[in-house]
Amino acid sequence: MTEGDVLDLIQSALWTTLVVAGPVVGASMAVGVTIALLQALTQVQEMTLTFVPKLVVAFAVFSLTASFIGSEFQIFTQSVYAHIEHGYPD
Repeated sequence: MTEGDVLDLIQSALWTTLVVAGPVVGASMAVGVTIALLQALTQVQEMTLTFVPKLVVAFAVFSLTASFIGSEFQIFTQSVYAHIEHGYPD
């Protein structure tokens, strides 16, 4: 296993992490910005107002994308195991 193989593995792991976390983080961020805008417009500065909607949206998006997340992890894991089994090309 060379340095290039290690960098490819790390790159694949980071890309998988970004793809898997993207929908949940993006939806939570959109809800957070929307609520922050509403708080600024109405001057309601309740600190706990942002947590519950973001938590509900994060759970809903995670529930909707769970099969996609599982398949992405499965693809990554099978790729890593295949490299372990067959070795990295020299």
